[in-house]
Amino acid sequence: MEILVAGGAGYIGSHTVAELLEMGHKVITFDSLQKGHKEAVLGGEFIEGNLLNQEDIEKVFKKNTIDAVIHFAADSLVGESMEKPDKYFRNNDIGGMNLLSAMIKYNTKKIIFSSTAATYGEPEKVPIEENNATIPTNPYGESKLIFEKILKWHDTAYGIKYASLRYFNAAGAHKSGKIGEDHNPESHLIPIVLQSALGKRDCVSIFGDDYPTEDGTCVRDYIHVTDLAMAHILALKKLESNGESAIYNLGNGKGFSVKQIIDVARKVTGKDIKTKIVGRRAGDPAVLIASSDKIKKQLNWNPQYADIAKIIESAWVWHKNHPDGYKKRPTQNYA
Repeated sequence: MEILVAGGAGYIGSHTVAELLEMGHKVITFDSLQKGHKEAVLGGEFIEGNLLNQEDIEKVFKKNTIDAVIHFAADSLVGESMEKPDKYFRNNDIGGMNLLSAMIKYNTKKIIFSSTAATYGEPEKVPIEENNATIPTNPYGESKLIFEKILKWHDTAYGIKYASLRYFNAAGAHKSGKIGEDHNPESHLIPIVLQSALGKRDCVSIFGDDYPTEDGTCVRDYIHVTDLAMAHILALKKLESNGESAIYNLGNGKGFSVKQIIDVARKVTGKDIKTKIVGRRAGDPAVLIASSDKIKKQLNWNPQYADIAKIIESAWVWHKNHPDGYKKRPTQNYA
């Protein structure tokens, strides 16, 4: 298949590109490089462009025969979305609609959408199932939910079939050690904790310790980035076989608090990781844990990296060898 991966130079996108290439697919990566890294794309064709520019994306479709799209391109910082909602609706929804317009014009009928657990907001029950109420508590989650609804109506009107994958906290790094997590600014807990272990940060800020959880800190469901990548590919295979649109949760089904993640990271790295308690972040739900029963039953998906220590170990390998991300590669490992 000839597959377009929008946002394929980003963290999850680049791992998905790596898996697609290993399977022998023709892959075209489209990325603005505002947040992604060209070095993270391990092969295939790379095209720099922005989904907000309709001409950029139409050039890709005009030049190639795209069989399917996997769509990762989005802004994804919850805190920033509370401060700049216009940016999130513009980039995540208008950019996505530009992509769909090109798909309509060039008759591409399949899309896998990288959605989020933030579509649920404060969950009515845990673990979260796909039929739970969707009441986002931040513009990031709202923008993703809006695009899911856009996909639904594009299926009805144009026959564009989709799979929307709502997942939780991506973590870890590729088994090769060649690609991993590098955001600027970094907002994800595990890389922040590991940066602290490397001495790149003085301490880790814990945003609130008064949540209704066992230790007062937020609880999240962490899933290895390669498991996420494989879920996108399995969802695409499902569309190829029966063409039915669907929404799936992705997670390990077990939650870990911020303090628990830090404790595991201390054991994995052997480093003293200092912390400080600061105020809550706006829009942060207390607990997000997924029920992945649906995707396991329908797509035969099962996480291969379910152990949180193993997930953090794979991330630790990446961060030790890339302490400054993709910008610099040291000649030797850190101890």
